[in-house]
Amino acid sequence: MATRKAKTLSERFGKVLQKRRSLTINRNDKSTSISTQLDSLIPASKISNLTQGMFVGAVSDNFDERIEQKIFHAEIVVDNEAVARETKAYKKIPDILDFRDKDGNDTMQAEIERSYNQIKADVKRIVAEELKRISEDENLKHLIKKE
Repeated sequence: MATRKAKTLSERFGKVLQKRRSLTINRNDKSTSISTQLDSLIPASKISNLTQGMFVGAVSDNFDERIEQKIFHAEIVVDNEAVARETKAYKKIPDILDFRDKDGNDTMQAEIERSYNQIKADVKRIVAEELKRISEDENLKHLIKKE
């Protein structure tokens, strides 16, 4: 499967015209011939054998920002010592809310349900208070639809 993907990518990157020079020597004479051949810009074999940190790609440009070299084969160079120093300096993210009770039981679902019911009750209370306030205000009571 990886080889098929590498072949598809290689085909997407296209081909480039390569000049080939060959030298033929026989008893009577020596001849040089030059020929041209279309070769993959980035061969599938190179793509399928990429190691960690290596990548191939293509970028697009804009009308007002032309990019001449759109296809690339590159490597990310990682400073392992710097990464190790940075990793050592990491601090543990603290638990903001623990959903375990004193016996160690997971109470997350019950806590979510409790929060949901509390929010629902708060909304009902706020709506009732606002409807009462509006109905008692001479300037606003026309906003409430009579049934």
